[in-house]
Amino acid sequence: MSHKFKLHQRVQIVRSGSSDSQASDMDAFEIVRLMPEDRSGEASYRIKSQRGERAVRESEIVALS
Repeated sequence: MSHKFKLHQRVQIVRSGSSDSQASDMDAFEIVRLMPEDRSGEASYRIKSQRGERAVRESEIVALS
């Protein structure tokens, strides 16, 4: 499986149950590292925002337009 998102692309974390489709700057993350696939074959990413950095699976993020 290849990565759906690219390095330095801006993304947002998917929030289940959220009806607000507008993203603020606090919700925006930048992909800073493409990480290997996990055991299930899903790609992972290291993302960074103004508030910090974290690791996420591909299914947890969507691209910002």
